[in-house]
Amino acid sequence: MLNLIVDFAKGWVLDFGGGVGTHSFAKALCPNVTEVQYLDVNPINCDFVLERSEKLGGYLTKFKSHQNLKLNSFDTIMCFDVMEHLPDPISQLIEFHKLLSSDGKLLINWYFSKGFGNEYPFHLDNTAIVKYFFQTLQSHFLEGSISPPFNNNQML
Repeated sequence: MLNLIVDFAKGWVLDFGGGVGTHSFAKALCPNVTEVQYLDVNPINCDFVLERSEKLGGYLTKFKSHQNLKLNSFDTIMCFDVMEHLPDPISQLIEFHKLLSSDGKLLINWYFSKGFGNEYPFHLDNTAIVKYFFQTLQSHFLEGSISPPFNNNQML
């Protein structure tokens, strides 16, 4: 994840569901990042990240913790290990699309599985929702922005 951040984070960054803030702090230290807005619904995480930020002092001048978004547009949105916990991840994808600048990047991961032995009982794994999630991801973030590496007559 840190390599992804260093390679792609730029400008105004949103860390959606930032957890304990490690990725937010890494982004704030990137030279191409203007500001990082950290958001998390867990007040314990928010308090911890604020305390961490204060202890790190001047190193994090580009870091802000907010309960509400301060910008209408972001150059980079990061969302790691969050989508599988949302009741409606498709709506969140569409919201991310609205919040991204025209050349913005969404850095995201997910794990839509409750596991082999239900070891992740709070994860979404509804097949219909997951299928629609991927269709939404493809139509809003992938199609049109990349071209296929081969045509129908070629083999990989």
